[in-house]
Amino acid sequence: MWKEAAGEAYADAGFGEPVGAAAVADAERRLGGTLPAALVDLLGESDGIVGHHGTDTVWPLEQIVEQNLFVRSDPDFARLYMPFDALLFFGDNGDGDRFAFVRTPERDDIFVWEHEDDSRRWVARDLRDYLGRSLADGGDDWYR
Repeated sequence: MWKEAAGEAYADAGFGEPVGAAAVADAERRLGGTLPAALVDLLGESDGIVGHHGTDTVWPLEQIVEQNLFVRSDPDFARLYMPFDALLFFGDNGDGDRFAFVRTPERDDIFVWEHEDDSRRWVARDLRDYLGRSLADGGDDWYR
């Protein structure tokens, strides 16, 4: 389902090996909460999705964990930006902006965090919509 959705938007999308339930459980333990069901389903088909120009449209699971732990604990980020605890980052545009689910309150919507000004705004109604928009456009600023 997810590979098909990505492939419909961008025929040259790259895919990884599926992620198992044990890896997801470990990631959730490390992050201190559950991953969105749609993201777990996608990772069960492919450990990340690579889009145009090698952009990590959806990060591999280990990168999801590491990036979220980093932004939540880095003292420089804490001084520069509002807290990231309510967000779960899962991909980027290749130029510093990151895409996230909102975890508090839980929603299916996808938001972008723009690193230049710390803004956070809606870009897609769910993961499928995000894949369609981000992979079809081909540019790193499709959400602007």
